[in-house]
Amino acid sequence: MSSQDVRDDELLRIEGIRKTFPGVVALDGVDFDLRRGEVHVLLGENGAGKSTLIKTLSGAHTPDAGRILVDGQEVRINGAQDSERLGIATIYQEFNLVPELTVAENIFLGRQPRRLGMIDRKRMDADAAVLLERVGVDVSPRTRVRELGIARLQMVEIAKALSLDARVLIMDEPTAVLTSEEVEKLFAIVRRLRADGVGIVFITHHLEEIAALGDRVTVIRDGASVGQVPASTPEDELVRLMVGRSIEQQYPRERTDAGEALLKVEGLTRGGVFHDVGFEVRAGEVVGIAGLVGAGRTEVVRAVFGADPYDRGSVLVGGARLRGHDVNAAMAAGIGLVPEDRKGQGLVLDASVEENLGLVTLRSTSRAGLVDLKGQRAAAARIAGQLGVRMAGLGQQVRTLSGGNQQKVVIGKWLLANTKVLILDEPTRGIDVGAKVEIYQLINELTAAGAAVLMISSDLPEVLGMSDRVLVMAQGRIAGELAAGEATQDAVMALAVSNPQSTQSAQSAQSAQNAQNHGTEADGGR
Repeated sequence: MSSQDVRDDELLRIEGIRKTFPGVVALDGVDFDLRRGEVHVLLGENGAGKSTLIKTLSGAHTPDAGRILVDGQEVRINGAQDSERLGIATIYQEFNLVPELTVAENIFLGRQPRRLGMIDRKRMDADAAVLLERVGVDVSPRTRVRELGIARLQMVEIAKALSLDARVLIMDEPTAVLTSEEVEKLFAIVRRLRADGVGIVFITHHLEEIAALGDRVTVIRDGASVGQVPASTPEDELVRLMVGRSIEQQYPRERTDAGEALLKVEGLTRGGVFHDVGFEVRAGEVVGIAGLVGAGRTEVVRAVFGADPYDRGSVLVGGARLRGHDVNAAMAAGIGLVPEDRKGQGLVLDASVEENLGLVTLRSTSRAGLVDLKGQRAAAARIAGQLGVRMAGLGQQVRTLSGGNQQKVVIGKWLLANTKVLILDEPTRGIDVGAKVEIYQLINELTAAGAAVLMISSDLPEVLGMSDRVLVMAQGRIAGELAAGEATQDAVMALAVSNPQSTQSAQSAQSAQNAQNHGTEADGGR
């Protein structure tokens, strides 16, 4: 394809975009272009500048320098209306939908068709139905958005973008919370839009998605574009471009000899949720919990932490039994939980980095009701430095940090509390490959210091790569345990899809039969 052909086929071009905030250079000379009918992947670590760039295109930020061209003409985007007028639509990770309104009302919010001065609901529903059919989602235009799951919410967002006659569609981490089946449906829609001539900017941390869907890749590092390569580029090379170094070992587990059992769970049961769950985690080891969605993994660890009640069973830390459904007792015993939903449950988003790091130790470091602010600040500075949190300062609002840095803050507050048993629920979800390795190294440091780590992850290679033992849950029960040497993807999945209740019943019957046979043989020998 000639350079003239490329220019004729070009929807969007960004040249030398620069954007600064107080104390931070977010973008420092970014170049990027998008053609009709292509999926151009925007790749980079958390904090690299991807979010700032797409907010510049959507009108949320105004660049300090550089220029934006649409159809070869330089434009200024001073707000969302400018972006929409130019045919640019953005679908963020946090959906911009009103739960109490219908699907049709959300699609045409602020642009409802009218007849005789009144909203023409019949036409609005009909137009919405056409858009919903185009994106392949089977949902009524009159359904309230609050009744939809994540995958359908995303399709409504895409339908909303198409209602704007979007020629440029920006998708920010669209697969982060989708199942593999939902991802395939989304990919089918993206391919259909590409065939219709829509240019798609696709942001993802899942490197395997790039070759499956993308045409080209632009890599951003430290606010600057460092390379544009074909989507067929090997993952190792993409990682090197992203982080500026090669990562020889994706899961750098440093195994140590396990010590005493720090956490022991016995017969933990909650009706209809999990049943007879028992395991232990020893000092210096990582125990992974694998299983399909709905297997009961998160529910079990929340019960262990005291966040949720259980009907029977026991949780022991260092041999001492904990009171059930008592988070304070669990924390006092040295248990920490990094929850699956870090924004909703692990952080106070409007508080500063310093305040979030001090959440767990606030009470224990207070004297006579007075908070030791100087001590808290010094401790927060030490742990933020140790974890390499990228921030303008301790006073920066934590919601403005990248996902990887937010996760470091969530983990950091438990490090300040000298946690003995750290429960990590999906610790690297939505985090780029460079930040993942930093989290893994942190896990190594914790276990080397004698702590115990219990880790849930839906990323099976991560579980296999970082765990010393793997517990597999199915239908609310422990279906089996695998040592690191025998834990393979096939072995884990075989247990994950099994019926542990039937297996246990069969084992019990076999044990009874063996005992009976043994008794008969013994009688015959007397």
